[in-house]
Amino acid sequence: MPRICEETFSGPMAWAAETLLENDGLTTLDPDCLAELKAVETLLKENPLPVEALSPDFFEMPACKAMMTAVKTELDQGMGFTIIDRLPLDELDPDCHNKLYWLLMSLVGITVAQKWDGMMVYDVTDTGEKPTAGSGVRSSKTNAGQGYHTDNAFNLAPDYVALFCIRPAMEGGESGLVSFETVHNRLRERHPEVLPRLYEKFWFDRQHEHAPGDAAASQMPVFEYDGSAIKVNHATWIIRNGYKVKGIDMDPETAQALDALDEVMEAPGLGKRFMFERGQIQIVNNRRLGHRRTEFKDWPDVDQRRRLVRIWVRNSGRPFYLG
Repeated sequence: MPRICEETFSGPMAWAAETLLENDGLTTLDPDCLAELKAVETLLKENPLPVEALSPDFFEMPACKAMMTAVKTELDQGMGFTIIDRLPLDELDPDCHNKLYWLLMSLVGITVAQKWDGMMVYDVTDTGEKPTAGSGVRSSKTNAGQGYHTDNAFNLAPDYVALFCIRPAMEGGESGLVSFETVHNRLRERHPEVLPRLYEKFWFDRQHEHAPGDAAASQMPVFEYDGSAIKVNHATWIIRNGYKVKGIDMDPETAQALDALDEVMEAPGLGKRFMFERGQIQIVNNRRLGHRRTEFKDWPDVDQRRRLVRIWVRNSGRPFYLG
């Protein structure tokens, strides 16, 4: 039987938006860091390399290293998220934007593949496709709203998810974060009967991110507990699609657990809401916080359309998609 957490979480990661201050989680890119990044930009323009070939060990970046060490501490022991404000994109060579972002994230941990084919730098932008069960279309490639979720919940989840805002949408696209420690606390208060089911396995649609011939759905619990912290694997729509892919009707106990989880996550005052701005980098503890964005309307001009760049980071293992 899975081990179920019976305690009430009370640390800094058990927050609610109504208790946060406006600038909680904000990390300012100070002049020393900016000077280092501009020096790196100069070297990269003189010595081009593809993004994935770059390592912070190639450059003198002590201020950036100190900043990202503090960021990692915040991700692991603090509120579980930060927003770095910001890379001055209009002052930097566009060919270097992702390279500088990659180097900062490489100071947090191992940058890893985000798709089975090995893609490591992933554009979050609307392609006009629709994310239906078994289609392999991720919600990150649409303009539709999302529920709170963790990335890659159906395979090997990254420890941290970073998003870099190159261009925001014309309208909408509000970002959201939620603490799963707080969600767990409220489930224990309001719906204790569903918690045991959330520690058992659910079917997840793998969204075609697997080798040819592998199973199209995998099983994971929403909550895992190691005696000190919970780890979360969750995306409601991917779970519901998992049952469709398997051709299995969701039993009442499973449906009730998912409905209760959705209800608690959407409670007023719980999730942090904010507009993601050009040049900012959002980094989230992907095992203990959920993230999402609302539906958006994009610019008519293709060159102006919303574009975020995502990087996944793990603390251990190899950079392969499956570790």
